[in-house]
Amino acid sequence: MFQTEKPSTNGKVIALAIAGAFGGFLFGFDASVINGAVNAIEDEYALTATLTGFAVASALLGAAAGAYLGGRVGDRFGRIPVMLLGSIMFFVSSVGSAFAFSVYDLVLWRIVGGLGIGLASVVAPAYIAEISPRAMRGRLGSLQQLAITIGIFSALLSDALFANTAGGAGEPSLFGIDAWRWMFLACAFPAAVYFVIAKILPESPRFLVLKDREDEARAVFRKVWPNGDVDREIRDIRASIKADALGQRAGSLRGKSFGLRPIVWIGILLSMFQQFVGINVIFFYSTTLWKAVGFEESSSLTISVFTGLTNIAVTFIAIALIDRIGRRPILMTGSIGMTLSLATMAIAFSQSVTVGGEISLPGAWGPIALVAANVFVVFFGASWGPVVWVLLGEMFPNTIRVKALGIAAAAQWIANFLVAVTFPSLAAVSLPLTYGMYALFAALSFVFVLTKIPETNGMSLDEANTLLPPRNAARNAAKTAARTPEVRSGREAVPQR
Repeated sequence: MFQTEKPSTNGKVIALAIAGAFGGFLFGFDASVINGAVNAIEDEYALTATLTGFAVASALLGAAAGAYLGGRVGDRFGRIPVMLLGSIMFFVSSVGSAFAFSVYDLVLWRIVGGLGIGLASVVAPAYIAEISPRAMRGRLGSLQQLAITIGIFSALLSDALFANTAGGAGEPSLFGIDAWRWMFLACAFPAAVYFVIAKILPESPRFLVLKDREDEARAVFRKVWPNGDVDREIRDIRASIKADALGQRAGSLRGKSFGLRPIVWIGILLSMFQQFVGINVIFFYSTTLWKAVGFEESSSLTISVFTGLTNIAVTFIAIALIDRIGRRPILMTGSIGMTLSLATMAIAFSQSVTVGGEISLPGAWGPIALVAANVFVVFFGASWGPVVWVLLGEMFPNTIRVKALGIAAAAQWIANFLVAVTFPSLAAVSLPLTYGMYALFAALSFVFVLTKIPETNGMSLDEANTLLPPRNAARNAAKTAARTPEVRSGREAVPQR
């Protein structure tokens, strides 16, 4: 019986999760496409280091606003309308950025694209979490990060193709349009595909229950989980909403911890640590970085593509392990690996020399820095990249999930903006100091997880997101359930708590 149910149920859920995660692809593509265009834009508009940083990071301001607004729009109108709005913004940004006539309107179009990024960053993990069975939620939630990494890789690959075929990012390509402009225009096609996908996806059943549209929620559950216990799922959602409403005002983020509920602050700090380790310096500036230490532009682009491919590959490690060993062990292992690799990069760049006005890394230090950068990507991509999105999708109560996700994602984009906009200026002062600072944040992220992040592995979504469970609560509950006999004296046993 169970063997016949599993493939049907899992296949439909996986298909919907993959479709819902396509916003993550656009998220990664639009955020990283500027990597190959940075130097060409800098030359085109004669930008200073500060203005270059702002042009690169401007999309992240839009992302912060989009994430903040996405929670409210998602709670009012649903997850699908937010996806549709995001796809339109991606498309408009792509075309506008491609035909920008100055750095100022380029910044404007990048902010529009950032709004789409912010919307996608909120709605995708919430949607995936809300359609996923508890046994698969971690793996399916990781699809969001996998889609982001594939989007990053696709952007870096298309950048390399356009630049190398044209002989440089600033050189004319197809129809006489500069290669860097084609880099932006390439995002228009997946934006259109995302719009079509969003049009055919069903609305989140949990959102439907929240809006008293229970019959529609049942229809979605029957379609998504044809062999699942629909009545039980509806009861669980109703009970979760009722319990949360009794405890606190339904839908309120307010609390006694500096104006917000403690769980919201944990989500905010989790998001900020994910960015303060400097991961997006690799994906926004890697081409410029490797050129600065002696690599040619074509080689720098190739290195960036390889880094993006590595990022995809290691995401599968997290997908394979997250529902087996839990969220906390993966995050802490990632923190250790990132700390060591970033410290190695700081040491390597401290050995740089200037020859003929150009910076280079002598001897073996160039390869050491390159290997350390990719080791950093390996540890981030197998831990903090996907796991943070899984936690954000499952740790908040039903009635505030999208709002709280919006706040946490907005904090993430603000942190991302701060890192991206300050890197050119910090790098001009001292690369060793810059990477040493990122290493410090990586070390602090270990302490944060150790002391503040609960383990939600093994819990249902409605159990996981209504409280901060004690450390190892899920594991202990699973062990207790395994030891408790199903039948005792002719009555069902009740798992002890």
